[in-house]
Amino acid sequence: MAQLKITLIHSAAHRLPKQRKIVEALGLGRINSSVIRPDSAATRGALFKIAHLIKVEQVKD
Repeated sequence: MAQLKITLIHSAAHRLPKQRKIVEALGLGRINSSVIRPDSAATRGALFKIAHLIKVEQVKD
């Protein structure tokens, strides 16, 4: 399965509570923090809601 590298590039402070919870659930804490998550429908749905805060790259296996 493909992997996605997700990097927080804008702060989640002063955002909607739902967006802050998504950022926290993905494991992103500070600006420039990155996590690797599987490319699934659930992950894609969460990323769509905070697309303006993150940068997404596909990781080569």
